[in-house]
Parts: sequence; structure tokens; C-alpha cells
Amino acid sequence: MIPSILYAALVFAVLVVVHEAGHFAMAKKVGVRVLRFSIGYPPKLFGFRRGETEYSVGATPFGGYVRMLGDEVGEKPTAEEITLYLHEVGLDLIGAARARGVLQAGSGFDDNLRALADRLGPAPDLGSAARAAIPAQSGNATALAVPPPAPTLALGPVSAVGRELKPDEAILLGEVGRQPKVDDAIKSLAAHPPAALVEAYCKRAFPTQPLGKRVLIVLAGPLSNIIFAPILLTFVFMYGVPQLLPVVGKATKDLPAAKAGLLAGDRIVSVNGRPMESWDDFSRTIKAGNGSPITLEVSRPQGGSSEHATVVIKPTRLDQKTIYGTNATAWVIGVQPRGDETTKRYGPLGAVKEAGQTSVEMSIQMVVGIASIFSGSTPVREALGGPIMIAQMAGQEAHRGLANLAMFTVMLSLELGIINLLPVPLLDGGHLLFFIFEGVKGKPLELRYREAMLQVGLFLLVALMAFVIFNDISRIVQG
Repeated sequence: MIPSILYAALVFAVLVVVHEAGHFAMAKKVGVRVLRFSIGYPPKLFGFRRGETEYSVGATPFGGYVRMLGDEVGEKPTAEEITLYLHEVGLDLIGAARARGVLQAGSGFDDNLRALADRLGPAPDLGSAARAAIPAQSGNATALAVPPPAPTLALGPVSAVGRELKPDEAILLGEVGRQPKVDDAIKSLAAHPPAALVEAYCKRAFPTQPLGKRVLIVLAGPLSNIIFAPILLTFVFMYGVPQLLPVVGKATKDLPAAKAGLLAGDRIVSVNGRPMESWDDFSRTIKAGNGSPITLEVSRPQGGSSEHATVVIKPTRLDQKTIYGTNATAWVIGVQPRGDETTKRYGPLGAVKEAGQTSVEMSIQMVVGIASIFSGSTPVREALGGPIMIAQMAGQEAHRGLANLAMFTVMLSLELGIINLLPVPLLDGGHLLFFIFEGVKGKPLELRYREAMLQVGLFLLVALMAFVIFNDISRIVQG
């Protein structure tokens, strides 16, 4: 079981990285500040900072998140958010100074920031009017109560950081230079943020971005999973995929194949003159024939050689169990494969084409499956599996080979992308639902409604997780 858990963790880690990388890349592209990119949830095991972002790995697997600047359901920046932002600005300055060798690793945040403020020299007071400027909220944008004050420090080239200071950096260092403690400076600015500081915050925060940018950021996660599927599939098809050969293992008694004389061991060469390369080709051809008689050319083993035979069969219509647990009628002749396999490899162009077609087919099947669950035609207990079942499947597919594990990863990636688009609070689709309300009303949905919907979404997700885990255990107990 341990190898299965490790394989499942590996698959989930890949899919989480892909999903969160979509949010991350789009946020960066549109100018939103990303504070943390985490694989797994807290407590944090280890991490490092590059640029404006901390990259970390959490002890709780099977998930991850991208934390952006700003409280997603907040109406305006609070003192706590401004405090967090100023700390991030301070880390930016310290990182830039360390890169130039001005500051050495080992000193604390306060000491480093104080050293930078002292190096850059004292700054004049901001003035009481500018220091007391409080942002006034208007719709989704933050209007400034007074014009932005002049920066407290000269914005020319600064040798300590190797670039011009940004307005928020200049404000922070100026205040640190005036206060006895760094903590006092940050608290003072957070309690009464200058207009230029609020403007800099809102420029980089997620909630204050135009609606279109927020939609792009949220959509980028599930779309990354959906796009990742055909990309990975392309490499899988070039590497080689197991393919079930059209060799009969059993002909069911009293069904058309057995009545027509088809035998175990017969290899289907062609159907109605069309060559059959795999069992899937054979099965699709039978089902697509709409019940018309078919002519099979078969290669039949005879002693140490083989002989060719022609068999004419008229399919019959029977109820069959679908992959979603429902019954559906299909044209069949009553045969099962023997299990002979070969490895098929595609060239680059063929792999791209096959990957695209397969991804579309799998996506349609998943959408139909999800719809059948909501419609009640598929029993929920048969359709849903949790982390235990996923771990078991990952182990089984890994045991069968790298290509099978990759195909399993493709399936989960598509599922993750499609399910995340469902309009359920806490999922990406839930945020998109909020944005639809905002687009229709011309302003964000009221905070109390959003918070209530998020609480409902959290309850539903916790209940669903408990159900699927119980369902997994029941499957194991029942064999």
C-alpha cells in the first residue's frame, strides 16, 4: 500500500503544480502580487523566497495553493493587510540589497531594514494631511481621498538596492528612519496609510483588479489542467502505449459470435474489408454498425500454422453496464478479448492528433458522467471514489507501466480541471459565479452573502470528502 500512496502523492503533486502554476503565471502576467506558491498545506516543511514570492512545501499532501495579495472577500485593505504588504515590501528591499552584497544573511528582518534606512539617510516628515489620508471605497476600485504625496526618499538610483526605489518602498524606509522601532513604523503606516501606499497596494492586490483580470486568473488554474492533458498524452503516444490486440478470448454461448462459429484464439484481421489494429477498433466498428450484418476476416491458429476464415455475423442489441454504472443498449456480437497486447508508438504529428482526439473524448465522457450523477441516473456510491481508491488505482497503473501511470495522470488532470469549473463555492467555478453576479449587478456581491456561500461550500466539500473516504473503506471491507 505504501508504494501506491507514494505514486498517488506524486501524481497529485504534478497536478497541483500544473493547476496552481496556471493561477500563478496569469496573476504575474496581469500584475497581481503572488505572496506564496505552496505544494501541500501547512505546517510548512521547507521553502525559499525568489523575487516577490515564497515557494514552499507543506506537510499535508494532496493539495496546494497560490496566495495572492489581498483578501478575496474584503471590501478594502485592512490594517492587517497593509501590515502584511509592508512586510513583503521590506523583504523585497532586503532581498535586493543582499543580491548586491550590501546585507549579509543571518541578520533579522528588523535589523536589515533598519540598516537600509540608516544607509539611505533620514527623510523629511510626510506631513499630517498625507499621513492621515484614508482610502475611500467606490465600487471595486479604491479612490484616494487626497492626491498622492511626494515620495519621502529620492527616487533616483540607490546603490544599496541597485535600482530606483518604488513609492511604497520609499514610504516604508522613510517611516523606519523616523521611528525608534521597525514594528512601530509598520504599525503607524498600517493605522494611517498614506494615499500613495494604498495606491501601490491596490495596484498589486487581487480584489482591486478589473473584473476581466480576476476572471483570467481564476480560469487559468482549471484550464492549465485541461491543456496539460493533451500535452502529456502527446509524449505518452510518442513513448508508446499498450494496445489490446483483436484476439478473441471467449465467445459467449447463444450470442451471434458463437452461433456464427467464431472461436477462442481467432484474430480479427478486418471487418467489412477495414483492417482492425486493436480491440478498440473492433469494438467501435461493431457498435457503429447499427445492427447491419458484418463480414469478419479472421486468422485462426491451426496446429503450428494459421488459416484464414470468413465469418458473417449479425449483431444483436443488449443492455450493457457503462463506465458510470448505468445501463445502456449497444450492438454486440458476444466476444471478449484474450488480453494479447502490443506497444504502439506514434510520430510527433500523429501523437499530437491522437492526443487531441483522446482528450476531447475523455472530457466528453467525464462531463456526461458528472451530469448522470446530478441527474440521479448513476448511483453516487458507484461513481465516486476518494483518496484511498485513487491511491489503489495509482499503484495498479504504475505496476502496469509508465505509460499506464501517465494515462491515469491525464484522466485525473482532466477531472480536476472540469470539476473545478463547477459553480460550487471554494472551487474556481464558485469564484467565477461570484464574478458573474458582479458583472450583472455592476458591483461585487455583498460581503455577507459571499461569506455565507463560502461557508456552505466548505461544509459541502468536507461532507463530500467524508463520504468518499467512507465509501472507499466500504469497498475494501466488502471486497
